[in-house]
Amino acid sequence: MGRSPNLRDRGSLRMLRAVCLVPLLGLVSAWTPQAAPVMEKSPTLTQEKFDLKQFMGRWYEVAVVSTCPYYMQRKSGNPVIVALDLKNVPSERNFTMTAFTFGNGSCRETSTDYSSTNFPGRFFHHVARFGADVDSSVVHTNYDDYAMILQLSTEKPSGNKTTTVKLYSE
Repeated sequence: MGRSPNLRDRGSLRMLRAVCLVPLLGLVSAWTPQAAPVMEKSPTLTQEKFDLKQFMGRWYEVAVVSTCPYYMQRKSGNPVIVALDLKNVPSERNFTMTAFTFGNGSCRETSTDYSSTNFPGRFFHHVARFGADVDSSVVHTNYDDYAMILQLSTEKPSGNKTTTVKLYSE
């Protein structure tokens, strides 16, 4: 009889899986600068048969790669823990992501409303602070241990485009 893993063992297994997926972030980020402009068409990298209900819940951001040098500088110069709670908006295909950012002895909470598109696993939101439209796609997830997210954004009125890849773990 095998023993059932305790919470610490399960956490270690999930972290090991997440660490094994980090090299994929580099591969995807190297490949995505040629990605389609925001919201023009469905990216070919979206999770097949995506199930929004299964995707909802608590996730942790474990790795981020971006073509925006300022974003990466801020992330590397100020490491933080980011916990994400994803909750469906009742009777809609939209959801709210509440991020709890822990770092520098403080906790900050922010919420973002994501709107569904006609493509399962693909969502849209606007970041007023930067005047940016963001097109997010769930590239791959097993709904239990990891999710890889591709975000394509365009700032207005400058037209600056940014590609960001995020790895979430439970």
